Amino acid sequence: MTLIPRLARAALFTALACSVSLSGAQSTAASPAKKELVQKVLQLQQSGFEGLARTLGEQSVSGLGQQAGAFLQARVPAEQREALAKEIQADFAKYGDEIVPMLRERVLKLAPSVITPMMEEKFSEDELKQIVAALESPGLRKYMQFTPDLQRALGQKLVADMQSQVDPKLKALEQLVSKKLTAAAGGPTGAAPTTAPATAPKASGAKK
Repeated sequence: MTLIPRLARAALFTALACSVSLSGAQSTAASPAKKELVQKVLQLQQSGFEGLARTLGEQSVSGLGQQAGAFLQARVPAEQREALAKEIQADFAKYGDEIVPMLRERVLKLAPSVITPMMEEKFSEDELKQIVAALESPGLRKYMQFTPDLQRALGQKLVADMQSQVDPKLKALEQLVSKKLTAAAGGPTGAAPTTAPATAPKASGAKK
C-alpha cells in the first residue's frame, strides 16, 4: 500500500517545484497602477489559494484512502473493520490537520511571486479593473467561498450513485491485468489476483 501515495506525493511536490521555478520568471515593466491592481486581485483571490492548499492535501492521501478501504474489505475480519476504519480515519484527520496549514502558508507566500509577473504581462489595466470589479461582487465572492462545499457534495453523490457500476468494471480490469502479469511472469494464466480487490473511489480526504 505504498505506490499510489508515493505517486501522489511526487505530483504534489512537483507542482510546488514548478510554482517555485515560475517565481523566477521576469515580468515586463508594469506601471504602479497595474501593480496595485494585481495586488488587489491577489488579495481577493486568497480564498482560492487556500482552496488549492486543501485540494493538494486531500489528493496526497486519496490513493492511500482507496487502498486502505480495499484492504479492509479484503483482508480484515468483518468484526474488526469498523473500529480499524475509525482509527485510520483519525490518522487521516491528524495528517490533514498538520499538512494543510503548511501548504496554505506556503502557497500564500508563493502566490505573489508566481502570479504577479504573469498577470502584469498578460492583462492590461482595463482588464485588471474588470477582474477586480467582478471579484469584489458580494455574490461572486460568496459563490467562490462556497464552491468547495458544492464540489464536495456533488462528488459524494456521484460516488454513491456510480459505485455499483464502477466496482465491477474495476474488478474486471484488475483481474485482466493480473492474469496478463502472471502469464508474463511465467505463472499459470488462471492464477487469482494477488493484490487487494479494486474499489470505486471514496469521497473522502484529509480533514479540512
